[in-house]
Amino acid sequence: MAKDSEQLDDTRRRIDALDTEIQRLISERAELAWQAGQSKGELPNAVDYYRPEREAQVLRGVLERNHGPLSDSEMLRLFREIMSACLARQEPLKVAYLGPEGTFTQQAVHRHFGHSVLAMGHAALEHVFEQVQGGEADFGVVPIENSTQGVVSHTLDLFIDSELKICGEVEMRIHHNLLTHAGGLSGIDRVYAHQQSFSQCRNWLRQNLPQAELLPQSSNAEAARRVRNAPEAAAIASLSAAEIYGIPVLFSNIEDHHDNTTRFLVIGRDLFSPSGDDKTTILLPGDEGPGLLYALLSPLAVHGINMTRIESRPSRAGKWAYVFFIDVDGHAEQDPLRSAIDDMRAVAGTVRLLGSYPRAVLGRVPGEDKA
Repeated sequence: MAKDSEQLDDTRRRIDALDTEIQRLISERAELAWQAGQSKGELPNAVDYYRPEREAQVLRGVLERNHGPLSDSEMLRLFREIMSACLARQEPLKVAYLGPEGTFTQQAVHRHFGHSVLAMGHAALEHVFEQVQGGEADFGVVPIENSTQGVVSHTLDLFIDSELKICGEVEMRIHHNLLTHAGGLSGIDRVYAHQQSFSQCRNWLRQNLPQAELLPQSSNAEAARRVRNAPEAAAIASLSAAEIYGIPVLFSNIEDHHDNTTRFLVIGRDLFSPSGDDKTTILLPGDEGPGLLYALLSPLAVHGINMTRIESRPSRAGKWAYVFFIDVDGHAEQDPLRSAIDDMRAVAGTVRLLGSYPRAVLGRVPGEDKA
C-alpha cells in the first residue's frame, strides 16, 4: 500500500508540473498571438485580426498530430478555445445567430468560434443577415442544410439580395430530445418545435405521440421557452436548452436517423485567402435558353472540378425565373477553379461568387473508431 501511495504521489507531482508548463505555454502563445496582431498595425475592429484560413490550418495540424488518448473532437475543442481566448485579447468577435439562447445554431457558433466571443441571438434569419450587413455583428451563423431534410431554402433566398459572403462552414451532429415537465407521454397534449425538427423526428412522434398537436416555432429554444411553464406540453430541443430553461428530458435522441447532421454557414462581409482545403459557393443565373445550365457547368468538367451540390431557387426577377446555387471543391483564387469560373463568366456574363472558405474541420466523435 505504501508503494502504491508513493506512485500516486509521484504521478500527481508530474501532473502538477505538466499543468504548470501547459499554463506557461498557453500564456506564451497568447503573447505571441498579441504580437502578431500588433504587427498588422492599429486596426479598427476585431474582425480585422481574424483569419479563418489560418485557424483552419492550425486545426488541421492538431488532427494530424493527435494519436490519442483524447479524441480528435476533444483535442479540436481545446485548441479552438485557446485560439478564441487569444483572439479575444484584441477584442471579442461579435457573432449573430438564430436565437434565442439554447439553439443548435448557438452551439454551432461555439463549435466554430469558441466561447470567447460575444454571441448575439436574433429571432429571425433576416435579422442575422441585417446585423452582419450593417456592421453590428462581425459574422453570422445560419443553418443551410440537413442530411435528412435537405436545404434550408429561406437561407438560400436571403443570399439572392444580399452582398454578404460565405466565410466558413460548420457541420454538427444533431440530437433531438423531448423536454417536458409531464410525468409521461400520456400527459402531453401538444409539442412545440421548429418545423425542421418535426420533420427529423417524424417517425418517433408518429409512434409515440400520435395524439399530440404539433405546433411549429421559430426555433427549438423558443419551443423550450414556451414549455417551461406548461406541464401538459413538450418541446423538441437540445440538452443545452433543457439546462438553460430548466426542463427535464423525458426522452433523448429521438431523431429518426442516428447520423442526423446539420451544416451551418458562417457569413461575413469579406472574402478570405486560400487555406489549402477549401470549398466555393457560386450563384449562377437561370435565364431561359436550351442547354444553358449544361453550358454553365461544362467548364467544371473540363477543368476537373468536383461539384458537391446544386440547388435552384426562384430568382423573384419574374415568373418562373430561377437562379442556381452550386458548391464546388477548391478556392476561387486558385487554378483550376479560377480558370473554370472565367470560362463560366464567358458563357453567362455574370457569375456571382458567394464565397471561398475552409472546408469544415471534422474531428472524431467520442466513441467512434479512430480508423
